[in-house]
Amino acid sequence: MKEEIKNCVKVLTNGGIILYPTDTIWGIGCDATNEKAVKKIYELKKRSKSKALIILISEYANLYKLLDQISPNAYDYMNTPKPT
Repeated sequence: MKEEIKNCVKVLTNGGIILYPTDTIWGIGCDATNEKAVKKIYELKKRSKSKALIILISEYANLYKLLDQISPNAYDYMNTPKPT
C-alpha cells in the first residue's frame, strides 16, 4: 500500500489525475491547486465548467489557502467556530 500511495503522490505532483475509493464509489482526484489537472477532470467527465467540483482538505485552515471568501454556513457544517 505504501508504494501505491507514493505513486499517487508522484502522479498528483506532476499534474496527473488518480482514482481513489470512497465508501460508495470511486472518486477522480487531482491537485486542486493545479489548473491543468482540474481541467483534465472537467474534460474527462465532460462536465460543464459551470458545475463545481468537490475539494477535500485535511483541516479547515486550508480553506483560507483556496478561497477568497468563505460562506458563514461553512463553519456550521465543519462544526468549527467562526473567526472573529
